[in-house]
Amino acid sequence: MGIENNILVKLKDVGLKRNDKWLVKGVSLVVEKSKIITLIGPNGSGKSTTAKIALGLHKNIEGEVQKLTNKIGYVPQKISIDWTLPLRVKDFMLLTDDLNDKLIDEALTLTGVDHLKNKNLGNLSGGEFQRVLLARAVSKKPELLVLDEPVQGVDFTGEIALYKLIKEISEKLNCGILLISHDLHTVMSATDFVLCLNGHVCCSGTPKDVAMSNEYKVLFGEQASQTLSIYEHKHDHTHSDDGEIKKN
Repeated sequence: MGIENNILVKLKDVGLKRNDKWLVKGVSLVVEKSKIITLIGPNGSGKSTTAKIALGLHKNIEGEVQKLTNKIGYVPQKISIDWTLPLRVKDFMLLTDDLNDKLIDEALTLTGVDHLKNKNLGNLSGGEFQRVLLARAVSKKPELLVLDEPVQGVDFTGEIALYKLIKEISEKLNCGILLISHDLHTVMSATDFVLCLNGHVCCSGTPKDVAMSNEYKVLFGEQASQTLSIYEHKHDHTHSDDGEIKKN
């Protein structure tokens, strides 16, 4: 099967402007079946905005979005829940989707939390809750999965386990994943391609190439990449106050 048949979503030079300032500009990426594309960058760098553009949630954008599937699962960065409500995991799975018991059981089993089906949502640990969110997102077996900071509220060991699970989900469901992460190193073994954003694509490539780039060191600090060899990445542009990119 050729690459075009595997493409789930393609962004070409997309951008979004609000109040005369670019939130993100000139971003291009392709998500294919069974591939994981990771967006990293500091707070306010346009990661969530780019993901929402890919989902078609933003209007009046610059550039082109080609979405070739409607079978999409999504784990947002923030979700509002009244933790005082006696809401069981299986009830939570049914809040936005009409799922039968078979689909619920399959999704919870895939994410390793089938034993929590009748447990109160408010009694889950951070890692358990993130796995339930993943289960809800994959319950209808999506072709494209968009995950915005899917390991928040989880300790380091839990993060590694969750990224391993995300890789397994990609392989088992043959779905493409657009993943937002705050830390490249914890996803290095899971992701196929990385885009480092700071309002635009500063650098991109394999996790190792991005981690060794000067741009990555500028954004995350020298220590972030000191365990890897030095890779020269020439930064040939600067940012103006309104978010425009100027060539040096």
